[in-house]
Amino acid sequence: MSATTILDTAPLGALIRYTDNSPKPPARFTKKLAAWERSNGVGRLVKKEPPRPYPTWTAPASFTLHEGNFSSDGVILVTIMRTHSADSALTFEVAEEPQPGQVRVLLDFGGSTELLHLAESVTAAELWIAREGYRNARLEIVGSKNGDRAGDAELAA
Repeated sequence: MSATTILDTAPLGALIRYTDNSPKPPARFTKKLAAWERSNGVGRLVKKEPPRPYPTWTAPASFTLHEGNFSSDGVILVTIMRTHSADSALTFEVAEEPQPGQVRVLLDFGGSTELLHLAESVTAAELWIAREGYRNARLEIVGSKNGDRAGDAELAA
């Protein structure tokens, strides 16, 4: 499916697989393999952004995938995020959607919503917010009615 379809249909927290449909090169070709890995991977959908108009041009709609973290001794040193525009030539597919009952920890800023964490329960989400210290985070229960809101929309850390 196209990037536009992901923007229209995939929920925040879904695992998205993307590919350029080229075969994976052998491991001995390290530069070719590194280039292939930049165009073929999987990540969790954490943000969707509408088109942004500027005085001289309009940036297309886009979405951001969280591909992973590099950590040392339990401390995250680098977070890998990759943003794809709606006009991307890559092929995308939803590999896995969030399960009903899971809880999204969301943060609203700049007119968009970003997924900070996907927890197994409301208790686990509240513990994550307290540990990480996010203020103004809100919770949404996947699959519930009333806009997926969980209890209070605003939770202070």
